[in-house]
Amino acid sequence: MNANWQEFLRASGARIDQDQVTDFGDAAGELAAARDATIVAPLSHLGLLELNGPDAASFLHNQLTSDVRHLAEGSAQHSAWCSAKGRMLASFLLLHCGPDYVLQLSADLLPFIHKRLSMFVLRSRLSINDRSGEHQVIGVAGPQAESALRTAGLPVPAAPLTIAATGTGLVVRLDDRRFELIASLDATPDWWRQLQGQARPAGTAAWQWLDIQAGVPLITEQTKEEFVPQMAGLEQLGAVSFRKGCYPGQEIVARTQYLGKVKRHLYRAHCASPMTAGQTIHSAGSPQQPCGMVANAAPAPAGGHDALAIIQESFAAAGGLRLGNPGGAAIDVEPVVAPAATL
Repeated sequence: MNANWQEFLRASGARIDQDQVTDFGDAAGELAAARDATIVAPLSHLGLLELNGPDAASFLHNQLTSDVRHLAEGSAQHSAWCSAKGRMLASFLLLHCGPDYVLQLSADLLPFIHKRLSMFVLRSRLSINDRSGEHQVIGVAGPQAESALRTAGLPVPAAPLTIAATGTGLVVRLDDRRFELIASLDATPDWWRQLQGQARPAGTAAWQWLDIQAGVPLITEQTKEEFVPQMAGLEQLGAVSFRKGCYPGQEIVARTQYLGKVKRHLYRAHCASPMTAGQTIHSAGSPQQPCGMVANAAPAPAGGHDALAIIQESFAAAGGLRLGNPGGAAIDVEPVVAPAATL
């Protein structure tokens, strides 16, 4: 997180731990507001890579799982980058902004992805730049989110996964109640001041809980190379094209789809004990090895923790799941059949 932005947030009441905004002094109240009211949250867990140059679209199309060539200007789409074994190295929200493309991903993966992507540029005419220090990401969510944006003098994109540009940043509509703002560093404090008059400031965990409710997983350092895209439900988010040409891991991703061999699926999970990304999930029916893994987790407004988890279908249906080891805390799960939103 940029030092100036961090200083501004602290002055606004934020409590920050390891570059993450934990809360603004009332974590429980902020979670309740995320569920019932309108919030504004600094999304310090996300980083930004910008690709520009005449070959940016074709380069991304040949690397990512989504159909980049048909992504219209002013639009966004979900995507992922896989290893040769079809396992996700990262998941993205990909933005097409004028001639440029922006990859939004988990901040803890940004240095690795930046370096690794750059290795494949070769003779392609493009550059890849880390813009996380120059721009900040803010989330606005809730029944009055549109009103908050308009009151702040910001545009409101009409449809999900569309983008409205301003002179100092971008507004991305995720769904009917959630927006992301990508603002230049100079503009971010003013945007925040305007928005907090209409929305309650909340820590990053409140936004992460909303992602879980929306059924939108985020690959992080703890889950890198653990899942093929279909396990995490990315095809339901439009993040996987089965009509495009080759990309890393494409053979395995396509074979998994057409042979119907996906035995692990995305579930929403609840546990009375804290859950974290990368924790294993166990079943009495298979005590020798895990049957699943937590992808993302956050404190729940009603207590305990909620998560998105990838679990072997047969064990999820049987119940009796445990966190961390066969004798761990009990976990309740429900399948993510159709995501409620598209982040």
